[in-house]
Formats: sequence, C-alpha cells, structure tokens
Amino acid sequence: MESNYNTGFPKVVIVGAGFGGIELAKALNKKEVDVLLIDKHNYHTFQPLMYQVATGSLEADSIAFSVRKNFEGQRNFRFRIAELKKINTAKNSIETSIGEIEYDYLVIATGSTNNFFGNKEFEKYTLPMKSIPEALNLRSAVLQNLETALLLSTPEEREPYLTFVLVGAGPTGAELAGSIAEIRNFILSKDYPELHKEEMKVYLVDALPKVLANMSEQASKKAQQFLEDMNVEVLTNVKVQTYDGTVISFEGGREIKTKNVIWSAGVMGVVPEGFSKEQIAKGNRISTDEINRVIGLNNVFSIGDVSSSVTEAMPKGLPGVAPVAIQQGKHLAKNILHIIKGEPTVNFKYNDQGSMATIGRNKAVVDMGKIL
Repeated sequence: MESNYNTGFPKVVIVGAGFGGIELAKALNKKEVDVLLIDKHNYHTFQPLMYQVATGSLEADSIAFSVRKNFEGQRNFRFRIAELKKINTAKNSIETSIGEIEYDYLVIATGSTNNFFGNKEFEKYTLPMKSIPEALNLRSAVLQNLETALLLSTPEEREPYLTFVLVGAGPTGAELAGSIAEIRNFILSKDYPELHKEEMKVYLVDALPKVLANMSEQASKKAQQFLEDMNVEVLTNVKVQTYDGTVISFEGGREIKTKNVIWSAGVMGVVPEGFSKEQIAKGNRISTDEINRVIGLNNVFSIGDVSSSVTEAMPKGLPGVAPVAIQQGKHLAKNILHIIKGEPTVNFKYNDQGSMATIGRNKAVVDMGKIL
C-alpha cells in the first residue's frame, strides 16, 4: 500500500499524467486537498508533436517533460510511477502495481490507445504512433526500409520498401503524410543519393469522404490540395480490408505492395477494470455527466480522451484533443472544491477556440473558433 500520508485534507487521486491530469493537479495547488498523481511513466508527453519524432524532425526528449519537475514547489502534491489495475468504488480504493491506494475523490484521465477494430493483422503488421516508443519504432522502421531499398537492384524489388500507406486521414495521418512527403522531396536525394524520389510513394487513405473530417469543408479541401501538391496520393471513401505485412488490399480490389503501413485510423479509451457495462460508452470511453462525474458514482470522475459526455448540448460528445482535456482539468478542480465545501457545481462547457493541422514544414489549415 502507498505509504501513509495523512494531513486530514481530502485525498484526490488522479490517474494519468496527460493534459487533463496535469492541469487538474496544477489547479489544486495551494488548496486544502492532498493530490496524488499516478502514471506508468515519469514524463508527460506532448502528443501533438509526436509525428515529428516519428519522422526525425524532433528528438523524443523535445516532447517529454518530467512530471515531478512540473510540480516543484507544490506542497500538497505527490507523484508515483504505477500502473492502475482495478478500481474498487465500494472501498474507495484502487489497485495498482505498487499496491492499494485509497481516495476520497478519484479522477480517471488515462487517455486513449490505438483502436484496430479487432483486426489482428492490422495490429500485428502496421506501425502505430500513439506513444514515444511507438514513434521511435516507426522512425527506425522507416530508416531501415530505406537502407534495405539501397541494397536492391530493381524498382520492382524496391517498391514495397519505398511505398508508405497511412491509414486514417485525421490530423495525425495528414500531418504525418506531409512529413513523409517532405522526406522524399527534400531529404532522400541528400541522404540516399542512390535512390530516386520518383520511386518513393506516399498514400493517405480514409474510409470517410474527406481528409480532416472534423474540420471545416474549406480546411479539408485546402489540406488535400496541399498534400496533393506534395505528391501525396489521397484516397478517400476507401476501406482497408487486409494487410499481411507486404500487400495492403482495399474494398474494390485495389492492392498496394508496401512494407510501411502506418496506422492512425482510430483510438479507444484506456479504461481500467471495475466499471460496469452501463458506464462504458462508444469507443471504450467512460460515460460521464455534465460535471465529468462518472454515471452512477458520486466521487469518481473522468476527463480527457477516456471520458465521454453526451448531452443535449453535446449530442456527439467532445473531440479527443488537448484543449478539451486541459479545460476539463481546470474546471473539474473547481467542482471538486465546490463539492468538498457543499456548494453547487457548475456544468462543464467547452470553449472551442479552433483547431489547426500542419501540412509539411510551412503550410497549415486552421479553423478559428470563438475566442473569449
């Protein structure tokens, strides 16, 4: 069990050092609560720039920040490296890799992971990019395949090693496609002069009718134009069927030979054991109410990518982006303090200030939201 630490103040246990968990813990600084943040890593990852680590534009330490250093001087804060195994709401405790931890208020902010939709082939053979280790593995695989292509004599032999297929045309897929296209257009001839950039192909594939489906029509069209100007072949309304590590096939019969299939087609919540089926929503997310409290529970909350709040005002829920988690974390801190003091809570309302996707080094599309 976590060592005894009893100041008499309510114990707020936060699981997950992502954007939401970090902001919540910061917002409770100098308040009459004890904050314990746990995560399986001792660093916070700046997810929006993960694709730049995968393509070598940034090193991993550029997007990883020490959790403890973030909270230097916050006297009511503790951090432990631990993995959450199970929650026990009847006992107000959680089971972790370092033992049992009791709480007065629990916040699940465990984020999301890759969703392969039950397809074992995709899970086995594709290259995901949801964590720093995965991004580094992707970078290594890309460079290794370029090295392999150098050793092959014919275009036919080199084709699968120089062909890149990105499945999923959301922000991650679109930004990564642009970065890989820039490797071909600006780096390949310098670092690999024996290879011809005309042989390196980049495809961006999505089952939906447009790229960046959650952005405006104007942003989507402009992003596709930018990508096509960089010689990325964009395939929309196309469903992936199979991939065996060498050939990817699509509905309609088209096939592409490739050793490089990068998966960015979907995510699902990382939900610990202990919740009922009724508390789990679409996308393996935790159902919450208007104050981010888990349905059916009084002192357990969920924020960020792992949470789902579907209301009349938000019939489709909220997007899985950093600004949502940040705002939820700050707002939940206020509501937890309201609850402790017996005061009325305030419903969460997302202030959408816009979104942006970067395409290559010097192009981007932006949707401007309401700036308060």
